[in-house]
Amino acid sequence: MANEEDDPIIQEIDVFLARSLLEKLYLFQYPIRPASMTYDDVTHLSAKIKPKQQKVELEMAIDTLNPNYCRSKGEQIALNVDGTCTDETSTYSSKLMDKQTFCSSQAASNVSRYAAAVYKKGELHLTPLHGILQLRPSFTYLDKADAKHREREAANEGGDSSQDEAEDDVKQITVRFSRPETEQARQRRVQSYEFLQKRQAEEHWVHLHYYGLKDSRSEHERQYLFSQGHGLAENTELIKSPSEYLMMLMPPSVEEENDKPMAPSNVLSMAQLRTLPLADQIKILMKNVKVMPFANLLSLLGPGADATAVLRCVQQVALLVQGNWVVKSDVLYPKDTSSPHSGVPAEVLCRGRDFVMWKFTQDRWVVRKEVAAVTKLCPEDVKDFLEHMSVARINKGWEFMLPYDEDFVKKHPDIVQRQQMLWMGIQAKLEKVYNLLKEHLTPKKQEAQSAHPLLVSGEQRVNMAKAKVKQNYGQLEKELQKQKAEMKAHDTSARTDVPNIRIKEEPVSVEEPMDTSAHEGLNNGLVNGLHTAQGSMDPVNGHLPGGCIDRVAQELKAFVSSTFKKQFVLTLSELKRLFNLHLASLPPGHTLFSGISDKMLQDMVLDTGCKQILVPFPPQTAASPDELKVYALWEAGDTYDQHRQVLLEIFSKNYRVRRNVIQNQLSQECGEDLNKQEVDRVLKVSFCSLW
Repeated sequence: MANEEDDPIIQEIDVFLARSLLEKLYLFQYPIRPASMTYDDVTHLSAKIKPKQQKVELEMAIDTLNPNYCRSKGEQIALNVDGTCTDETSTYSSKLMDKQTFCSSQAASNVSRYAAAVYKKGELHLTPLHGILQLRPSFTYLDKADAKHREREAANEGGDSSQDEAEDDVKQITVRFSRPETEQARQRRVQSYEFLQKRQAEEHWVHLHYYGLKDSRSEHERQYLFSQGHGLAENTELIKSPSEYLMMLMPPSVEEENDKPMAPSNVLSMAQLRTLPLADQIKILMKNVKVMPFANLLSLLGPGADATAVLRCVQQVALLVQGNWVVKSDVLYPKDTSSPHSGVPAEVLCRGRDFVMWKFTQDRWVVRKEVAAVTKLCPEDVKDFLEHMSVARINKGWEFMLPYDEDFVKKHPDIVQRQQMLWMGIQAKLEKVYNLLKEHLTPKKQEAQSAHPLLVSGEQRVNMAKAKVKQNYGQLEKELQKQKAEMKAHDTSARTDVPNIRIKEEPVSVEEPMDTSAHEGLNNGLVNGLHTAQGSMDPVNGHLPGGCIDRVAQELKAFVSSTFKKQFVLTLSELKRLFNLHLASLPPGHTLFSGISDKMLQDMVLDTGCKQILVPFPPQTAASPDELKVYALWEAGDTYDQHRQVLLEIFSKNYRVRRNVIQNQLSQECGEDLNKQEVDRVLKVSFCSLW
């Protein structure tokens, strides 16, 4: 309120919208000229326009008598352009540069928010602009001078070769037939710069008559900048709310909206997500996250979410596993879909994934080979199931990724009981489909019903080891006394031998408990043939000492970078073979012996600027899954980067391509004609490891 009192309204001005020059009014922006020469003094010799392109060309006279004009320079330019002879085609008939041409370019693609305003007698009249054009000097006369110079040189050379024209009567003519143009090639040609320039040049100029500032016709046209009628019927556009009025003057820019990056179809912001119904929100979240505690789901839905409604909706798209919600298989694999790896229909995939989920309701650990043996699915599909809800532990198997949610189980016993009934039905169906033996299922079922899976911390393991050592201490003491009795005659040697007998104890560390979940992302896969017995760091518990993680990542990144700079395209199988050879050359105890999983190796390949090329291999191929994964260095910084990227795009569409197709595609995309030898060299440099 204080600010409004300090800034009172001095005057109210009526605003009118003039429509007489609508879609006819342009704003010209002239370049800066000397202070001694204003545009009022300039004579416009001619003007022409291309209406479709909104391109204007003005020819203005230059004041050669102005003291700022350099006469010798003007004469030199006229001589260079027209030469010594003067005729009708001469640009400067006065042998002096006495005129200059200005060409326009669009200053803004969207001018709907701009208007020309005229203030008169307490009224403000606005006329929307149809275009804003910037005028810049055109130097086409220099091109004309170069063309005449080349013509004179050609004429001089032509006189010397006139005697040989009689001998060149018979000439060999090469006839070429153009191939039919494909739709893709036609679209590229239409969007090319050369085609657009040709289209613009084909539009004819429309010559205009220029009227000066003080001309009576200009004065007459200037009156159209004022609104012709002040009644309400003539200005209904301005009888609107302030927000609508501002929207009329400054509409949203179409260009700015188009320039906004489009998000992927499977990505939804939280703001957009909360505009959907509650059931759709939960389905999208569970489909993306796959495994989630109920507390996390409530926090993502916002503080206003009703817990009862969320529980009712989440049971439609997820199942309860160890107190956490896991998305249902039919949500991830809808009907009429198939596996991207093996082509197996969605119904078979849902049964296999349900079996994995059911196994996790019985135990925290699942063995991949056991799942593959029961479901008869390919290893890649089984790995996808396990990665949805578990984490790989070296030498142990796959562990469920979230801890047992005891709070949810205690708060919602009715939900837990209902989910147990659902799992009993799923178990009966799985027993029938996979012919599971009931004696193999009963013990695990009893364990699952008696108590939730037991989690043993690192400190508890150490205490258990110490207790075991104390139990064995008595037996070791008896053996020691027996040795003392046998060595009574040799007291001196006995005294020296007794201290050599030591009782092995497990290391006790209160500060660093042996928690296997500390660095679960580092060993999330199978080991690539490592010398685990030689290393100084023990990876059995699935993690490394904290200070070694960065060193391992740096060493692995250095290996991947140097390998792909030598061989630009590699399969995962070949990369693992080279990595094992690299390990064999390292000294014992090196940091890379700590255990590198397949997933860590693949993630490091993607982090170093490489891309995975999805080559469409045939379904009946005998290659292993690691041989079907192809990675390529996208930008190596050499002269073959563009050629290599074109080749990778070709092989991402077909695994087998003819050489002539590759040659034609390289010529079209790179803009140069490559012969057979050059194509072979590009293929050899880019795919030396695969050829």
